[in-house]
Amino acid sequence: MALSKSTLALLSLTVGAFSIGMTEFVIMGLLPNVAEDLNVSISAAGQLITMYAMGVAVGAPILTIATQRIPQKKLLVLLMALFILGNVLSVLAPNYAVLMAARIITALTHGTFFGVGAVIASGLVQPDKRAGAISLMMAGLTIANIIGVPFGTYVGQQLGWRASFGAIAIVGAVTLVGILFFIPRIPQDKPTGVLKQIAAMSNPKLHLFLLIGMLGNAGLFAVFTYITPLLVDVTGFAEHSVTWILVLFGVGVTAGNIVGGKLADWKLMPAILGIYFAICVILTVFTFTVHSPIAAVITVFLWGAASFAVFPGLQVRVMSLAKSAPALASTASHSAGNLGNASGAFIGGSVITHLSLTALPWVGALLVALALSLGAACYAQERKVPVAA
Repeated sequence: MALSKSTLALLSLTVGAFSIGMTEFVIMGLLPNVAEDLNVSISAAGQLITMYAMGVAVGAPILTIATQRIPQKKLLVLLMALFILGNVLSVLAPNYAVLMAARIITALTHGTFFGVGAVIASGLVQPDKRAGAISLMMAGLTIANIIGVPFGTYVGQQLGWRASFGAIAIVGAVTLVGILFFIPRIPQDKPTGVLKQIAAMSNPKLHLFLLIGMLGNAGLFAVFTYITPLLVDVTGFAEHSVTWILVLFGVGVTAGNIVGGKLADWKLMPAILGIYFAICVILTVFTFTVHSPIAAVITVFLWGAASFAVFPGLQVRVMSLAKSAPALASTASHSAGNLGNASGAFIGGSVITHLSLTALPWVGALLVALALSLGAACYAQERKVPVAA
């Protein structure tokens, strides 16, 4: 059966998300190769990951504001062209400085692509299907962790790390073709001025939900950053077995992302709060199941599913709180998420230093519980407003 044009448009966005997921994460498995080839230390090579995250967190909102007068389809084309350029520069980089610049270029496209892509995806479907459409686009990012990153790492180890970025550039070119042929020209309202966009972003409730997303991600990465030592040193798995457990985690992530989109389309805030509650329970249980190989694997799968199930609904909620600047709000959501990733990794490191490795799951649960508490308080206040009126 032939796919509809809107489905093909969504799949084009999914492939774009897949390519961005590859370029963000594949370098983690190639750090020794990059460090040796460019004659830098492993820690210096690691800064390529740090600066990418900072490029997403800081640069993406600025780029979104700067390009807000460009029609959405044309902007996606320009972003993907810039993404391809960044990866081609990575392939050709003669030294560390040029590779760093190339990583920052690709990072700038990351948040803006997802911000604009979320707006386009939600506009391709009926209003009650918006979260599902966003979850389909985001599935590309999760599938990248299951298929793209292991494939890219293998290519890099066999043919050199530059070949990995060459493969990513090819996927980017496929995305560009899909955008050109399948993304419709969406009629655009009169562009909102920069001051009005900033005013739309000044909504205190929007800031609250950005904080909630940041805390949720901090809880995820406080544990996930150190999942290998947890599973090896505490659970007792061989190091090579962790790869397959992480693939299973990725399968849970992909399934949870799709299910979470459907739940959010059904009941938005109850779905967000219910999923955060489930994450708290799962991480608390992980404190105990981490000592049992079978129970640990089951818990990791459920944790992956729950952790990513919350994202589509949270994205829709953030966009709805900045109606005159949905792309900027969506981009800000990814920036907040990346800040959560970085802070979670830092908190996890401090927990290991001052408490223990086994304390990570319950500390992660506390961070998510804080996000849940803020969300629940906001929802309770919203439900009281009609009664008071």
